[in-house]
Amino acid sequence: MACVSPCNIQLRRPSGQPTSNSDPVRFGLSAHSFSRSQVRKKWVMRFSVGGGERFGNLHARRRRESGFVVEEDEKKKQRRGGAVRCTAEGLERELFVGRSEGGFRAAERLKVVAMVAAVMCLCNADRVVMSVAIVPLAAKHGWSNSFLGIVQSSFLWGYMCSSIIGGALVDKYGGKKVIAWGAALWSLATLLTPWAANHSTASLLIIRVFFGLSEGVALPSMNNLLSRWFPTHERATAVGISMGGFQIGNVVGLVLTPVMMSSIGISGPFILFTSLGLLWLVTWIFKVTNDPQDCASISESELRLIQAGKSDSNEIKGKIPSLTLLLSKLPTWAIILANVTNNWGYFVLLSWMPVYFKTVFDVNLKQAAWFSAVPWGTMAISGYIAGAASDNLIQSGYSITSARKIMQSIGFIGPGVALLCLNYVKTPTVAAIFLTIALSLSSFSQAGFLLNMQDIAPQCAGYLHGISNSAGTLAAIISTIGTGFFVQWLGSFQTFLTLTACLYFATTVFWNLYATGERVF
Repeated sequence: MACVSPCNIQLRRPSGQPTSNSDPVRFGLSAHSFSRSQVRKKWVMRFSVGGGERFGNLHARRRRESGFVVEEDEKKKQRRGGAVRCTAEGLERELFVGRSEGGFRAAERLKVVAMVAAVMCLCNADRVVMSVAIVPLAAKHGWSNSFLGIVQSSFLWGYMCSSIIGGALVDKYGGKKVIAWGAALWSLATLLTPWAANHSTASLLIIRVFFGLSEGVALPSMNNLLSRWFPTHERATAVGISMGGFQIGNVVGLVLTPVMMSSIGISGPFILFTSLGLLWLVTWIFKVTNDPQDCASISESELRLIQAGKSDSNEIKGKIPSLTLLLSKLPTWAIILANVTNNWGYFVLLSWMPVYFKTVFDVNLKQAAWFSAVPWGTMAISGYIAGAASDNLIQSGYSITSARKIMQSIGFIGPGVALLCLNYVKTPTVAAIFLTIALSLSSFSQAGFLLNMQDIAPQCAGYLHGISNSAGTLAAIISTIGTGFFVQWLGSFQTFLTLTACLYFATTVFWNLYATGERVF
Protein backbone atom coordinates (compact mmCIF):
# COMPACT_ATOMS: atom_id res chain seq x y z
CA MET A 1 0.00 0.00 0.00
CA ALA A 2 1.14 3.57 -0.64
CA CYS A 3 0.36 6.33 1.79
CA VAL A 4 -0.69 9.84 0.80
CA SER A 5 0.35 12.27 3.50
CA PRO A 6 -1.35 15.55 4.27
CA CYS A 7 -0.35 18.13 1.68
CA ASN A 8 -1.09 21.61 0.49
CA ILE A 9 -1.83 22.37 -3.16
CA GLN A 10 -1.67 25.95 -4.38
CA LEU A 11 -3.84 27.25 -7.21
CA ARG A 12 -2.98 30.61 -8.80
CA ARG A 13 -4.36 32.50 -11.75
CA PRO A 14 -2.58 31.91 -15.05
CA SER A 15 -0.30 34.74 -16.12
CA GLY A 16 -2.13 37.60 -17.75
CA GLN A 17 -5.21 37.23 -15.55
CA PRO A 18 -6.23 40.07 -13.17
CA THR A 19 -4.20 40.00 -9.99
CA SER A 20 -6.86 41.04 -7.51
CA ASN A 21 -7.73 38.41 -4.96
CA SER A 22 -4.93 36.27 -6.39
CA ASP A 23 -3.54 34.97 -3.15
CA PRO A 24 -3.01 31.24 -3.29
CA VAL A 25 -5.88 29.10 -2.16
CA ARG A 26 -4.81 26.30 0.12
CA PHE A 27 -6.59 23.13 1.06
CA GLY A 28 -5.52 19.99 2.81
CA LEU A 29 -5.92 16.32 2.08
CA SER A 30 -6.13 14.16 5.15
CA ALA A 31 -3.93 11.07 5.16
CA HIS A 32 -5.46 8.05 3.48
CA SER A 33 -4.08 4.74 2.35
CA PHE A 34 -4.47 3.64 -1.22
CA SER A 35 -3.28 0.69 -3.22
CA ARG A 36 -0.64 1.39 -5.85
CA SER A 37 -3.26 0.92 -8.57
CA GLN A 38 -5.44 3.51 -6.92
CA VAL A 39 -2.60 6.00 -6.58
CA ARG A 40 -2.01 5.76 -10.30
CA LYS A 41 -5.66 6.51 -11.07
CA LYS A 42 -6.81 9.82 -12.41
CA TRP A 43 -8.88 11.67 -9.84
CA VAL A 44 -10.91 14.70 -10.72
CA MET A 45 -10.78 17.52 -8.20
CA ARG A 46 -13.69 19.91 -8.15
CA PHE A 47 -13.43 23.08 -6.10
CA SER A 48 -16.09 25.36 -4.71
CA VAL A 49 -15.32 28.73 -3.22
CA GLY A 50 -17.36 30.76 -0.79
CA GLY A 51 -16.90 33.76 1.46
CA GLY A 52 -16.88 36.27 -1.38
CA GLU A 53 -13.64 35.02 -2.97
CA ARG A 54 -13.73 34.98 -6.75
CA PHE A 55 -11.38 33.16 -9.05
CA GLY A 56 -12.37 34.18 -12.58
CA ASN A 57 -12.23 31.47 -15.24
CA LEU A 58 -9.62 28.82 -14.51
CA HIS A 59 -7.97 27.21 -17.48
CA ALA A 60 -8.13 23.44 -17.31
CA ARG A 61 -4.67 22.22 -16.45
CA ARG A 62 -3.14 19.19 -14.83
CA ARG A 63 -0.59 18.95 -12.12
CA ARG A 64 0.85 15.86 -10.50
CA GLU A 65 0.82 15.96 -6.71
CA SER A 66 1.57 12.85 -4.61
CA GLY A 67 0.74 10.50 -7.46
CA PHE A 68 -2.47 12.25 -8.50
CA VAL A 69 -3.36 14.15 -11.65
CA VAL A 70 -5.30 17.23 -10.57
CA GLU A 71 -7.76 18.77 -13.04
CA GLU A 72 -9.16 22.20 -12.35
CA ASP A 73 -12.51 22.83 -14.03
CA GLU A 74 -13.04 25.98 -16.06
CA LYS A 75 -16.28 26.58 -14.23
CA LYS A 76 -16.88 25.65 -10.64
CA LYS A 77 -20.40 24.27 -10.35
CA GLN A 78 -20.86 24.43 -6.58
CA ARG A 79 -20.31 27.49 -4.39
CA ARG A 80 -20.98 27.19 -0.68
CA GLY A 81 -20.07 29.33 2.30
CA GLY A 82 -16.64 29.96 3.64
CA ALA A 83 -14.43 27.01 2.83
CA VAL A 84 -12.76 25.63 -0.20
CA ARG A 85 -13.74 21.98 -0.64
CA CYS A 86 -12.29 19.18 -2.70
CA THR A 87 -14.07 16.01 -3.73
CA ALA A 88 -12.33 13.18 -5.53
CA GLU A 89 -14.23 11.10 -8.01
CA GLY A 90 -13.05 7.64 -8.90
CA LEU A 91 -12.92 6.20 -12.37
CA GLU A 92 -16.38 4.63 -12.51
CA ARG A 93 -17.22 6.57 -15.64
CA GLU A 94 -17.98 3.57 -17.81
CA LEU A 95 -21.55 2.32 -17.94
CA PHE A 96 -20.66 -1.32 -17.38
CA VAL A 97 -17.84 -1.55 -14.85
CA GLY A 98 -16.01 0.32 -12.17
CA ARG A 99 -12.71 -0.41 -10.50
CA SER A 100 -12.07 -1.63 -7.01
CA GLU A 101 -9.05 -2.92 -5.13
CA GLY A 102 -9.82 -6.44 -6.29
CA GLY A 103 -10.08 -5.41 -9.95
CA PHE A 104 -13.20 -4.72 -12.01
CA ARG A 105 -16.73 -4.91 -10.67
CA ALA A 106 -20.16 -4.22 -12.11
CA ALA A 107 -21.46 -0.72 -11.50
CA GLU A 108 -24.70 -0.57 -9.53
CA ARG A 109 -26.48 1.26 -12.33
CA LEU A 110 -25.66 -1.65 -14.65
CA LYS A 111 -27.43 -4.00 -12.23
CA VAL A 112 -30.44 -1.69 -12.18
CA VAL A 113 -30.70 -1.44 -15.96
CA ALA A 114 -30.29 -5.22 -16.26
CA MET A 115 -33.23 -5.77 -13.91
CA VAL A 116 -35.29 -3.17 -15.78
CA ALA A 117 -34.47 -4.87 -19.09
CA ALA A 118 -35.52 -8.22 -17.61
CA VAL A 119 -38.93 -6.98 -16.51
CA MET A 120 -39.47 -5.23 -19.83
CA CYS A 121 -38.68 -8.55 -21.52
CA LEU A 122 -41.32 -10.31 -19.41
CA CYS A 123 -43.75 -7.44 -19.97
CA ASN A 124 -43.64 -7.89 -23.73
CA ALA A 125 -43.34 -11.68 -23.71
CA ASP A 126 -46.57 -11.88 -21.71
CA ARG A 127 -48.28 -9.79 -24.41
CA VAL A 128 -46.90 -11.84 -27.27
CA VAL A 129 -48.08 -15.16 -25.83
CA MET A 130 -51.63 -14.22 -26.73
CA SER A 131 -50.65 -13.09 -30.24
CA VAL A 132 -49.49 -16.66 -30.95
CA ALA A 133 -51.99 -18.58 -28.80
CA ILE A 134 -54.90 -16.76 -30.41
CA VAL A 135 -54.42 -18.75 -33.65
CA PRO A 136 -55.30 -22.17 -32.14
CA LEU A 137 -57.86 -20.54 -29.83
CA ALA A 138 -59.60 -18.96 -32.84
CA ALA A 139 -59.65 -22.32 -34.63
CA LYS A 140 -61.05 -24.01 -31.51
CA HIS A 141 -63.79 -21.46 -30.83
CA GLY A 142 -64.53 -20.36 -34.42
CA TRP A 143 -63.63 -16.69 -33.98
CA SER A 144 -63.69 -14.40 -37.04
CA ASN A 145 -60.84 -12.04 -38.03
CA SER A 146 -62.83 -9.04 -36.82
CA PHE A 147 -63.35 -10.68 -33.41
CA LEU A 148 -59.63 -11.51 -33.29
CA GLY A 149 -58.96 -7.78 -33.56
CA ILE A 150 -61.30 -7.12 -30.62
CA VAL A 151 -59.58 -9.74 -28.47
CA GLN A 152 -56.13 -8.40 -29.37
CA SER A 153 -57.17 -4.82 -28.65
CA SER A 154 -58.89 -5.59 -25.32
CA PHE A 155 -55.47 -5.53 -23.68
CA LEU A 156 -55.11 -1.96 -24.91
CA TRP A 157 -58.39 -0.83 -23.36
CA GLY A 158 -56.99 -1.38 -19.89
CA TYR A 159 -53.53 -0.19 -20.91
CA MET A 160 -54.96 3.15 -22.03
CA CYS A 161 -56.87 3.68 -18.79
CA SER A 162 -53.91 2.98 -16.51
CA SER A 163 -51.29 5.04 -18.34
CA ILE A 164 -52.15 8.45 -16.88
CA ILE A 165 -52.86 7.12 -13.39
CA GLY A 166 -49.73 4.98 -13.50
CA GLY A 167 -47.63 7.94 -14.62
CA ALA A 168 -48.92 10.06 -11.74
CA LEU A 169 -48.23 7.22 -9.27
CA VAL A 170 -44.69 6.91 -10.59
CA ASP A 171 -44.06 10.64 -10.09
CA LYS A 172 -45.35 10.37 -6.51
CA TYR A 173 -44.03 7.00 -5.28
CA GLY A 174 -41.16 6.26 -7.64
CA GLY A 175 -40.71 3.55 -10.23
CA LYS A 176 -39.64 0.68 -7.98
CA LYS A 177 -42.90 0.21 -6.07
CA VAL A 178 -45.18 0.91 -9.01
CA ILE A 179 -43.55 -1.53 -11.42
CA ALA A 180 -43.36 -4.20 -8.68
CA TRP A 181 -47.14 -4.05 -8.20
CA GLY A 182 -47.64 -3.97 -11.94
CA ALA A 183 -45.50 -7.08 -12.52
CA ALA A 184 -47.31 -8.98 -9.77
CA LEU A 185 -50.74 -8.18 -11.20
CA TRP A 186 -49.94 -8.79 -14.87
CA SER A 187 -48.33 -12.14 -13.96
CA LEU A 188 -51.59 -13.12 -12.25
CA ALA A 189 -53.57 -12.05 -15.33
CA THR A 190 -51.26 -14.10 -17.56
CA LEU A 191 -51.89 -17.19 -15.45
CA LEU A 192 -55.67 -16.76 -15.66
CA THR A 193 -55.84 -16.12 -19.44
CA PRO A 194 -56.20 -19.75 -20.71
CA TRP A 195 -58.85 -20.48 -18.08
CA ALA A 196 -60.79 -17.35 -19.11
CA ALA A 197 -60.60 -18.28 -22.81
CA ASN A 198 -62.12 -21.69 -22.13
CA HIS A 199 -64.75 -20.28 -19.79
CA SER A 200 -66.30 -17.57 -22.00
CA THR A 201 -65.42 -14.74 -24.33
CA ALA A 202 -66.61 -12.23 -21.71
CA SER A 203 -64.19 -13.69 -19.15
CA LEU A 204 -61.36 -13.54 -21.66
CA LEU A 205 -62.04 -9.87 -22.45
CA ILE A 206 -62.20 -8.97 -18.74
CA ILE A 207 -58.85 -10.68 -18.01
CA ARG A 208 -57.23 -9.03 -21.02
CA VAL A 209 -58.44 -5.60 -19.85
CA PHE A 210 -57.06 -6.33 -16.36
CA PHE A 211 -53.79 -7.43 -17.96
CA GLY A 212 -53.57 -4.12 -19.83
CA LEU A 213 -54.33 -2.14 -16.67
CA SER A 214 -51.40 -3.83 -14.94
CA GLU A 215 -48.92 -3.31 -17.78
CA GLY A 216 -49.76 0.36 -18.29
CA VAL A 217 -47.31 1.37 -15.55
CA ALA A 218 -44.25 -0.35 -17.09
CA LEU A 219 -42.88 2.35 -19.40
CA PRO A 220 -43.43 5.33 -17.04
CA SER A 221 -41.72 3.34 -14.27
CA MET A 222 -38.80 2.53 -16.55
CA ASN A 223 -38.30 6.17 -17.49
CA ASN A 224 -38.53 7.30 -13.88
CA LEU A 225 -35.96 4.78 -12.62
CA LEU A 226 -33.47 5.40 -15.42
CA SER A 227 -33.67 9.17 -14.96
CA ARG A 228 -32.76 8.68 -11.29
CA TRP A 229 -29.97 6.17 -11.84
CA PHE A 230 -28.22 7.50 -14.96
CA PRO A 231 -26.53 10.80 -15.82
CA THR A 232 -27.86 12.62 -18.85
CA HIS A 233 -25.07 11.51 -21.18
CA GLU A 234 -25.79 7.82 -20.47
CA ARG A 235 -29.58 7.89 -20.40
CA ALA A 236 -30.20 7.08 -24.07
CA THR A 237 -27.92 4.05 -23.81
CA ALA A 238 -29.73 2.90 -20.68
CA VAL A 239 -33.10 3.26 -22.41
CA GLY A 240 -31.66 1.36 -25.39
CA ILE A 241 -30.64 -1.53 -23.13
CA SER A 242 -34.01 -1.58 -21.35
CA MET A 243 -36.02 -1.41 -24.54
CA GLY A 244 -33.70 -4.05 -25.99
CA GLY A 245 -35.04 -6.30 -23.25
CA PHE A 246 -38.54 -5.26 -24.28
CA GLN A 247 -37.90 -6.35 -27.87
CA ILE A 248 -36.19 -9.58 -26.78
CA GLY A 249 -39.49 -10.32 -25.05
CA ASN A 250 -41.05 -10.47 -28.51
CA VAL A 251 -38.49 -13.04 -29.62
CA VAL A 252 -38.84 -15.10 -26.45
CA GLY A 253 -42.64 -15.07 -26.64
CA LEU A 254 -42.85 -15.80 -30.36
CA VAL A 255 -40.33 -18.67 -30.23
CA LEU A 256 -41.18 -20.35 -26.92
CA THR A 257 -44.98 -20.12 -27.10
CA PRO A 258 -45.55 -22.53 -30.01
CA VAL A 259 -42.94 -24.92 -28.59
CA MET A 260 -44.60 -24.93 -25.16
CA MET A 261 -48.08 -25.29 -26.66
CA SER A 262 -47.06 -28.26 -28.81
CA SER A 263 -45.45 -30.06 -25.86
CA ILE A 264 -47.63 -29.10 -22.89
CA GLY A 265 -50.76 -27.47 -24.28
CA ILE A 266 -52.14 -23.97 -24.61
CA SER A 267 -51.69 -23.26 -20.90
CA GLY A 268 -47.94 -24.12 -20.98
CA PRO A 269 -46.47 -20.74 -22.01
CA PHE A 270 -48.82 -18.84 -19.70
CA ILE A 271 -47.62 -20.85 -16.69
CA LEU A 272 -43.96 -20.46 -17.71
CA PHE A 273 -44.03 -16.68 -18.00
CA THR A 274 -46.04 -16.31 -14.79
CA SER A 275 -43.35 -18.25 -12.92
CA LEU A 276 -40.59 -16.10 -14.41
CA GLY A 277 -42.47 -12.95 -13.42
CA LEU A 278 -42.73 -14.02 -9.78
CA LEU A 279 -39.02 -14.95 -9.72
CA TRP A 280 -38.12 -11.50 -11.05
CA LEU A 281 -40.39 -9.84 -8.47
CA VAL A 282 -38.64 -11.47 -5.50
CA THR A 283 -35.22 -10.41 -6.81
CA TRP A 284 -36.39 -6.88 -7.55
CA ILE A 285 -37.81 -6.26 -4.08
CA PHE A 286 -34.58 -7.13 -2.28
CA LYS A 287 -31.89 -6.04 -4.75
CA VAL A 288 -32.98 -2.67 -6.22
CA THR A 289 -33.61 0.71 -4.63
CA ASN A 290 -35.71 3.54 -5.99
CA ASP A 291 -32.87 6.05 -5.84
CA PRO A 292 -29.08 5.60 -5.96
CA GLN A 293 -28.74 7.55 -2.69
CA ASP A 294 -30.68 4.78 -0.93
CA CYS A 295 -28.44 2.00 -2.26
CA ALA A 296 -26.14 0.58 0.43
CA SER A 297 -23.73 -1.04 -2.02
CA ILE A 298 -23.12 1.86 -4.42
CA SER A 299 -19.66 3.42 -4.28
CA GLU A 300 -19.26 7.10 -3.47
CA SER A 301 -17.53 7.72 -6.80
CA GLU A 302 -20.40 6.20 -8.78
CA LEU A 303 -22.94 8.18 -6.77
CA ARG A 304 -21.04 11.42 -7.45
CA LEU A 305 -20.84 10.57 -11.13
CA ILE A 306 -24.61 10.07 -11.33
CA GLN A 307 -25.33 13.30 -9.47
CA ALA A 308 -22.80 15.35 -11.42
CA GLY A 309 -24.24 14.09 -14.72
CA LYS A 310 -27.74 15.37 -14.07
CA SER A 311 -28.66 18.46 -16.05
CA ASP A 312 -29.20 21.65 -14.08
CA SER A 313 -32.81 21.81 -15.29
CA ASN A 314 -33.60 18.62 -13.42
CA GLU A 315 -32.66 20.31 -10.17
CA ILE A 316 -35.02 23.25 -10.64
CA LYS A 317 -38.10 22.68 -8.53
CA GLY A 318 -41.43 24.29 -9.20
CA LYS A 319 -45.13 23.71 -9.33
CA ILE A 320 -46.20 20.69 -11.37
CA PRO A 321 -48.01 22.03 -14.45
CA SER A 322 -51.70 21.47 -15.01
CA LEU A 323 -53.07 19.37 -17.83
CA THR A 324 -54.26 22.54 -19.57
CA LEU A 325 -50.77 24.03 -19.46
CA LEU A 326 -49.17 20.81 -20.70
CA LEU A 327 -51.52 20.64 -23.67
CA SER A 328 -51.03 24.31 -24.53
CA LYS A 329 -47.45 23.76 -25.74
CA LEU A 330 -46.50 22.40 -29.17
CA PRO A 331 -43.56 20.30 -27.87
CA THR A 332 -46.13 18.33 -25.85
CA TRP A 333 -48.14 17.69 -28.99
CA ALA A 334 -45.01 16.65 -30.85
CA ILE A 335 -44.49 13.94 -28.22
CA ILE A 336 -48.15 12.90 -28.24
CA LEU A 337 -48.29 12.62 -32.03
CA ALA A 338 -45.00 10.69 -32.08
CA ASN A 339 -46.37 8.27 -29.49
CA VAL A 340 -49.58 7.87 -31.49
CA THR A 341 -47.67 7.07 -34.67
CA ASN A 342 -45.19 4.77 -32.94
CA ASN A 343 -47.93 2.75 -31.22
CA TRP A 344 -50.05 2.61 -34.37
CA GLY A 345 -47.28 0.95 -36.35
CA TYR A 346 -45.88 -1.08 -33.48
CA PHE A 347 -49.10 -2.80 -32.47
CA VAL A 348 -50.12 -3.53 -36.05
CA LEU A 349 -46.87 -5.44 -36.47
CA LEU A 350 -46.91 -7.00 -32.99
CA SER A 351 -50.48 -8.26 -33.10
CA TRP A 352 -50.81 -9.24 -36.74
CA MET A 353 -47.46 -10.54 -37.98
CA PRO A 354 -48.16 -14.25 -37.22
CA VAL A 355 -51.55 -13.87 -38.91
CA TYR A 356 -49.92 -11.94 -41.79
CA PHE A 357 -47.46 -14.74 -42.57
CA LYS A 358 -50.17 -17.38 -42.21
CA THR A 359 -52.65 -15.50 -44.42
CA VAL A 360 -50.37 -14.06 -47.11
CA PHE A 361 -47.74 -16.79 -47.41
CA ASP A 362 -49.58 -19.81 -45.95
CA VAL A 363 -46.79 -20.74 -43.52
CA ASN A 364 -47.57 -22.87 -40.46
CA LEU A 365 -47.68 -21.53 -36.93
CA LYS A 366 -44.08 -22.41 -35.99
CA GLN A 367 -42.71 -20.90 -39.20
CA ALA A 368 -44.83 -17.79 -38.72
CA ALA A 369 -43.44 -17.39 -35.21
CA TRP A 370 -39.86 -17.64 -36.46
CA PHE A 371 -40.42 -15.20 -39.33
CA SER A 372 -42.08 -12.79 -36.89
CA ALA A 373 -39.38 -13.20 -34.24
CA VAL A 374 -36.34 -12.32 -36.36
CA PRO A 375 -37.26 -8.62 -36.83
CA TRP A 376 -37.82 -8.13 -33.10
CA GLY A 377 -34.42 -9.63 -32.27
CA THR A 378 -32.63 -7.18 -34.54
CA MET A 379 -34.75 -4.37 -33.11
CA ALA A 380 -33.26 -5.09 -29.67
CA ILE A 381 -29.74 -4.66 -31.07
CA SER A 382 -30.55 -1.54 -33.08
CA GLY A 383 -32.23 0.04 -30.04
CA TYR A 384 -28.98 -0.17 -28.12
CA ILE A 385 -27.08 1.21 -31.13
CA ALA A 386 -29.55 4.11 -31.35
CA GLY A 387 -29.09 4.94 -27.66
CA ALA A 388 -25.30 4.84 -27.86
CA ALA A 389 -25.35 6.95 -31.04
CA SER A 390 -27.59 9.55 -29.40
CA ASP A 391 -25.32 9.78 -26.34
CA ASN A 392 -22.28 10.14 -28.60
CA LEU A 393 -23.94 12.96 -30.52
CA ILE A 394 -24.56 14.86 -27.29
CA GLN A 395 -21.03 14.24 -26.01
CA SER A 396 -19.55 15.41 -29.31
CA GLY A 397 -21.30 18.77 -29.08
CA TYR A 398 -24.73 18.35 -30.68
CA SER A 399 -27.59 19.89 -28.74
CA ILE A 400 -30.13 17.62 -27.10
CA THR A 401 -32.75 19.04 -29.48
CA SER A 402 -30.70 18.06 -32.55
CA ALA A 403 -29.99 14.59 -31.19
CA ARG A 404 -33.67 13.92 -30.46
CA LYS A 405 -34.75 15.15 -33.91
CA ILE A 406 -32.15 13.09 -35.76
CA MET A 407 -33.01 9.89 -33.90
CA GLN A 408 -36.77 10.35 -34.29
CA SER A 409 -36.51 11.12 -38.00
CA ILE A 410 -34.63 7.86 -38.58
CA GLY A 411 -37.18 6.08 -36.40
CA PHE A 412 -40.12 7.13 -38.61
CA ILE A 413 -38.83 7.62 -42.16
CA GLY A 414 -37.07 4.24 -42.21
CA PRO A 415 -40.12 2.14 -41.20
CA GLY A 416 -42.37 4.12 -43.55
CA VAL A 417 -40.24 3.31 -46.58
CA ALA A 418 -39.89 -0.34 -45.53
CA LEU A 419 -43.67 -0.81 -45.13
CA LEU A 420 -44.28 0.60 -48.61
CA CYS A 421 -41.78 -1.90 -50.02
CA LEU A 422 -43.52 -4.70 -48.08
CA ASN A 423 -46.56 -4.30 -50.30
CA TYR A 424 -44.66 -5.72 -53.28
CA VAL A 425 -42.85 -8.76 -51.84
CA LYS A 426 -43.63 -12.26 -53.07
CA THR A 427 -41.87 -14.54 -50.55
CA PRO A 428 -41.91 -14.79 -46.74
CA THR A 429 -38.12 -14.44 -46.62
CA VAL A 430 -38.14 -11.06 -48.39
CA ALA A 431 -41.09 -9.98 -46.24
CA ALA A 432 -39.12 -10.84 -43.11
CA ILE A 433 -36.20 -8.74 -44.40
CA PHE A 434 -38.38 -5.63 -44.88
CA LEU A 435 -40.06 -6.17 -41.53
CA THR A 436 -36.62 -6.42 -39.96
CA ILE A 437 -35.60 -3.11 -41.55
CA ALA A 438 -38.85 -1.44 -40.44
CA LEU A 439 -38.64 -2.57 -36.83
CA SER A 440 -34.89 -2.05 -36.52
CA LEU A 441 -35.12 1.56 -37.63
CA SER A 442 -38.27 2.20 -35.59
CA SER A 443 -36.23 1.48 -32.45
CA PHE A 444 -34.46 4.82 -33.00
CA SER A 445 -37.65 6.39 -31.61
CA GLN A 446 -36.50 5.22 -28.19
CA ALA A 447 -33.80 7.90 -28.36
CA GLY A 448 -36.34 10.39 -29.68
CA PHE A 449 -39.77 11.01 -28.16
CA LEU A 450 -39.35 8.44 -25.37
CA LEU A 451 -36.43 10.38 -23.87
CA ASN A 452 -37.86 13.78 -24.77
CA MET A 453 -40.48 13.60 -21.99
CA GLN A 454 -37.72 13.80 -19.39
CA ASP A 455 -36.11 16.66 -21.33
CA ILE A 456 -39.08 19.02 -21.44
CA ALA A 457 -40.81 18.08 -18.17
CA PRO A 458 -38.43 16.41 -15.69
CA GLN A 459 -40.73 16.95 -12.70
CA CYS A 460 -43.82 15.41 -14.29
CA ALA A 461 -42.33 13.10 -16.92
CA GLY A 462 -44.41 10.17 -15.67
CA TYR A 463 -47.62 12.15 -15.96
CA LEU A 464 -46.70 13.38 -19.44
CA HIS A 465 -45.76 9.85 -20.42
CA GLY A 466 -49.17 8.67 -19.24
CA ILE A 467 -50.98 11.33 -21.28
CA SER A 468 -49.06 10.59 -24.47
CA ASN A 469 -49.27 6.85 -23.88
CA SER A 470 -53.04 7.01 -23.48
CA ALA A 471 -53.33 8.78 -26.84
CA GLY A 472 -50.90 6.28 -28.35
CA THR A 473 -52.84 3.36 -26.92
CA LEU A 474 -56.08 4.68 -28.39
CA ALA A 475 -54.32 4.78 -31.75
CA ALA A 476 -53.09 1.22 -31.18
CA ILE A 477 -56.65 0.06 -30.48
CA ILE A 478 -57.90 1.67 -33.69
CA SER A 479 -55.05 0.21 -35.75
CA THR A 480 -55.36 -3.28 -34.25
CA ILE A 481 -59.12 -3.48 -34.77
CA GLY A 482 -58.88 -1.64 -38.09
CA THR A 483 -56.38 -4.14 -39.46
CA GLY A 484 -58.79 -6.97 -38.72
CA PHE A 485 -61.66 -5.27 -40.51
CA PHE A 486 -59.51 -4.22 -43.46
CA VAL A 487 -58.23 -7.77 -43.91
CA GLN A 488 -61.75 -9.21 -43.61
CA TRP A 489 -63.32 -6.73 -46.04
CA LEU A 490 -60.51 -6.32 -48.57
CA GLY A 491 -58.69 -9.62 -48.15
CA SER A 492 -55.31 -7.83 -48.07
CA PHE A 493 -52.92 -6.08 -45.68
CA GLN A 494 -51.69 -3.73 -48.42
CA THR A 495 -54.01 -0.75 -47.85
CA PHE A 496 -53.39 -0.61 -44.13
CA LEU A 497 -49.62 -0.84 -44.52
CA THR A 498 -49.69 2.10 -46.94
CA LEU A 499 -51.81 4.16 -44.54
CA THR A 500 -49.35 3.44 -41.73
CA ALA A 501 -46.40 4.53 -43.89
CA CYS A 502 -48.09 7.87 -44.69
CA LEU A 503 -48.69 8.48 -40.99
CA TYR A 504 -44.98 7.92 -40.31
CA PHE A 505 -44.00 10.55 -42.88
CA ALA A 506 -46.50 13.18 -41.70
CA THR A 507 -45.44 12.84 -38.06
CA THR A 508 -41.77 13.23 -38.98
CA VAL A 509 -42.52 16.68 -40.41
CA PHE A 510 -44.45 17.78 -37.32
CA TRP A 511 -41.73 16.47 -34.99
CA ASN A 512 -38.94 18.38 -36.70
CA LEU A 513 -40.96 21.58 -36.65
CA TYR A 514 -42.02 21.63 -33.00
CA ALA A 515 -39.97 19.21 -30.84
CA THR A 516 -37.31 20.58 -28.48
CA GLY A 517 -34.76 19.19 -26.06
CA GLU A 518 -34.97 22.22 -23.74
CA ARG A 519 -36.96 22.28 -20.54
CA VAL A 520 -40.48 23.63 -21.15
CA PHE A 521 -42.27 22.86 -17.86
